[in-house]
Amino acid sequence: MENIKIFACKSAEKFTKDICDCLGLPMGQISSIKFKNDNNFVQILETVREQDVYIVQTTEPPVNERVMELLITIDAAKRASARRINVVLPYFIYSRSDKKDQPRVPVTAKLMAQLIEAAGADRVITCDLHNPAIQAYFRINCDRLSAQNLLQTYFKEKNLKDMVIVATDAGSSKKAYKYSEYFGCPIALIDKRRAGNDDRAIASTVIGDVKDKQAIIFDDEVDTAGSMIETAKILEKFGAREIYAGCTHGVLSGPAIERIQNSPIKELVITDTIPLPKEKQIDKIKVLSMAPLFAEAIKRINEARPLGELFKIY
Repeated sequence: MENIKIFACKSAEKFTKDICDCLGLPMGQISSIKFKNDNNFVQILETVREQDVYIVQTTEPPVNERVMELLITIDAAKRASARRINVVLPYFIYSRSDKKDQPRVPVTAKLMAQLIEAAGADRVITCDLHNPAIQAYFRINCDRLSAQNLLQTYFKEKNLKDMVIVATDAGSSKKAYKYSEYFGCPIALIDKRRAGNDDRAIASTVIGDVKDKQAIIFDDEVDTAGSMIETAKILEKFGAREIYAGCTHGVLSGPAIERIQNSPIKELVITDTIPLPKEKQIDKIKVLSMAPLFAEAIKRINEARPLGELFKIY
């Protein structure tokens, strides 16, 4: 790899270090402070002129603070004459606000795309978007990686018997079908309704056979865990022997940790696309690293090689 530098925004230092360790590169030196008037200030502490720059940002709260920090860092790299600015967003900010499904509401995911472009980014690398159509919000390249192979490999190594893949609702049935093809097992669908905007999911029944089976719930993210816990409860009610869950993004906001701890879920497997603070680390939650996948993607982009093979390797 040539002419490449990787910088971490403040909350992404661990993830960025893991990426750099995989690539055998040092982390770029950067300073990020906040003035007394609450304004952010970012300074890149080494030359990036004609370099292939990668800026890594996560969505550790406060999220809006992370947005401004990212945009300011992009602008700093642009004004320092970076050859190409690549934004690495393991979890795309505001990805759930991806469509105008109610009167007088924003499409904030598209606004984020426009802001990142306006700041000067040339490419975005992200993972398992809530809606793949978000890629089309960009006029610049947007590469979407996936944790599917990582999750599949982990559960395959557990050698579970009598498996069934569970879709939490009709919208996730396509993803559940892909997992079921890999494991060669049946799927089940939860009949669920969501009430308004309060994140409250109501599960009523299971379509499919889960009795005495080891059930795995796959989803793209777990936020308050309301939907996942309702799914687990209905699976327990219908006789599932063991219940596991796997998702890419562990948002785990509000009462999520308490809900998971007190739920019938035996193990929840997430990735490190969002940092998991110590106070949220419990025995039921297993964290897998996405750094090797992002490192390989960065290496391939820098070397002008295709990314398609990553979906087979990782």
